[in-house]
Amino acid sequence: MNKAAGTRKSGHQTARTAQQDPRPAPTREAIVAFIAREREASSEQPAGRAPAKISKREIARAFDIKGDDRIALKRLLKELEAEGAIERRRKGLHKAGLLPATVLADFFSRDRDGDFLAAPVDWDLSQGPAPKIIVAIPRRQRPGTPAPGVGDRALLRVEPLPDAKTGEPAYSGRVVKLLERARSQILGIFRARPGGGGRIAPIDKKNVNRGELDVLAGQEGDARDGDLVAVEMLRTGRLGLPSARVRERLGAFDSEKAVSLIAIHTHKIPNIFGPETIAEAARARPATMAGREDWRRVPLITIDPPDAKDHDDAVHAEEDPDPGNRDGFILTVAIADVAAYVRPGTPLDREALDRGNSVYFPDRVVPMLPERISNDLCSLRPLEDRPALAVRMVIAADGRKLSHGFHRVMIRSAAKLAYGQAQAAIDGAPDETTAPLLQPVLAPIYAAYAALKRARDARGPLDLDLPERKIILNGAGGVDRVIIPSRLEAHRLIEEFMILANVAAAETLEAKHQALIYRAHDEPTLEKLNNLAEFLSSIGIKLAKGQVLRPEQFNGILAQVKDTDNEHLVNEIVLRTQAQAEYVVENYGHFGLNLRRYAHFTSPIRRYADLIVHRALIAALHLGDDGLPPAARAELPEIAGRISAAERRAMAAERETIERLIAAHLSDKIGASFEGRISGATRAGLFIRLSDTGADGFIPASMLGDDYFRHDESLHALIGSRTGKMHRLGDMVTVKLVEAAPLAGALRFELLGEGRPAKPSMKARTGTARQKPGPKSGSKSGPKPGRRGAAR
Repeated sequence: MNKAAGTRKSGHQTARTAQQDPRPAPTREAIVAFIAREREASSEQPAGRAPAKISKREIARAFDIKGDDRIALKRLLKELEAEGAIERRRKGLHKAGLLPATVLADFFSRDRDGDFLAAPVDWDLSQGPAPKIIVAIPRRQRPGTPAPGVGDRALLRVEPLPDAKTGEPAYSGRVVKLLERARSQILGIFRARPGGGGRIAPIDKKNVNRGELDVLAGQEGDARDGDLVAVEMLRTGRLGLPSARVRERLGAFDSEKAVSLIAIHTHKIPNIFGPETIAEAARARPATMAGREDWRRVPLITIDPPDAKDHDDAVHAEEDPDPGNRDGFILTVAIADVAAYVRPGTPLDREALDRGNSVYFPDRVVPMLPERISNDLCSLRPLEDRPALAVRMVIAADGRKLSHGFHRVMIRSAAKLAYGQAQAAIDGAPDETTAPLLQPVLAPIYAAYAALKRARDARGPLDLDLPERKIILNGAGGVDRVIIPSRLEAHRLIEEFMILANVAAAETLEAKHQALIYRAHDEPTLEKLNNLAEFLSSIGIKLAKGQVLRPEQFNGILAQVKDTDNEHLVNEIVLRTQAQAEYVVENYGHFGLNLRRYAHFTSPIRRYADLIVHRALIAALHLGDDGLPPAARAELPEIAGRISAAERRAMAAERETIERLIAAHLSDKIGASFEGRISGATRAGLFIRLSDTGADGFIPASMLGDDYFRHDESLHALIGSRTGKMHRLGDMVTVKLVEAAPLAGALRFELLGEGRPAKPSMKARTGTARQKPGPKSGSKSGPKPGRRGAAR
């Protein structure tokens, strides 16, 4: 199926025919050369053709590596990746003072035109400053090609610029292969030492166990005591602390309010808008009525969290007067017209794409767009004129959508309500704001939602019950308490309105043959389904292996364990069985929502995907000259990949910040006992989630007792080989907190009590790894169990 198969086949044939007999394992240099050669051949293919995929499989085929030798190949590839794939080039395969044709470089900035500036990784400073390389990324980049960002490392093909002046880039370059940044940089808190130098307390969970790093006098740069810094490891002897050099001062870390800075810098989340972006936002003026329908008399309302500042969706519903649609409704969803202010290719647009989405921390928001746009011109404030892209949908009494149409309009929101405020009004406790809206506005909206709910129940989307916790901060920026917000009908109402609008957007664009970015969610893999079936059989639920499950069948499983001891456990296992939603240009449906086509349309203030869909609708329906340019079709695969990665980056940053805040909150409770559940079981040990705060911590397997513990992946359990005691995902446990590392967000617990006896059939299971007991000490943390879900 790969379009580049022909190119790869000829390359593999050349490698294999040179010697048909088994041969020694390839050298590191041979592998790096093969990757560069294949990428170069791929780059010479016609525009628009997918680049050749170079993975372990392709390399093994090219060098005729089979059987157990593939394990050694995998290990070698990991080493090359960690080193930046540069060993061969660090041995001097270039002329003094000049760069070789292919060079490993770090992207360190952008120029005024948005092109990347890079510097070679391996450069002898005795020859002068490292030359700059200007790297222009093609607008029509090949589908599937990862997009670089500032801070990334890449293999570049470079050419000298003969007319370059002093201080200007001396080379032009193009990306041959994008690599991970070499893992020599560590983030930490600098503790100054009188007389110069100091120490670094690492913040990463993988580095926190290695202890502090020593910074010699003169190697601290401009770092001050308490600063968050990026450091580079230096070579050291066997004795004493490892030494490091401060590479960059990232900011003052003088209070808990700065905790989110760690995640921002760890994940390289852009958090400061460039001057051109700020200037463009400042120049923006309110949109006019030109080319718009006047909907300002429609009593649309916004319903959001009480602390929301950007209101990008407003809703309205009324009974359908058409006698042919008895008990039906006309629903209106109006979405902020961000496309009117953020035009393709502008500084605002480029920076929004770099960010991909807004990132929400307990103490701050890193917005996708400047506040002038997000909180002012585009926010659907009450009683103020705002431009919107609206969809009007006709639904039947059973909630089926009968028709829909999109309009570019000017609206004036009638009111700004919080979820609880709207729900209280419907429940009989209106306030002065909602009382006059109750009958003419709120009642029809809730009646329309009742119809949509019937359609949802008939459709049968995946219905997991895993409440999310919310951190409430105190005035100092620390944790005051952790709550589980109530899930109200008002939340579900807005969710159903938004889902229907998103479906309408995807349907319209497909009907118009307009390229778009879908929100897709794949069905679970057969391997995960078989593991689920094996697990369910252990609790008495039969599920045939190899069968394809639909969301309604998962819901049937969840219904069987409702209000039982296994309810939480099965919900967790079903969640982990799911794939992760993503943005794609080739639609394959949304499994979790049980929808054939789905796109994000309703949140363009905080998601770049929605802005793309808005532009696509404007272009397809001829609603203005600021729609998606025809040339952008070729860019959509790259954009989809970038915003999918940005979403995963945001989720990781948000999660890690919460872990750090809670670890700081619990740091003065060492020795205290807590109730919790086992949230993960691995060969390394058990992950524990505390019941009251939702804090995650780890118990190394070496601290589980004097036994050999086997990890049973399908049962999600550790089982003692001698005692038969079992520690299983979902089990309630009592633990003691023995260590807290707030900067890393790591907690280590000790298990109080023994596991439950495993059934004889579980004891007899084979094929699992053994974890030997050791001294009662261990890692403060371990690998994080995944919580991948069917994100909407």
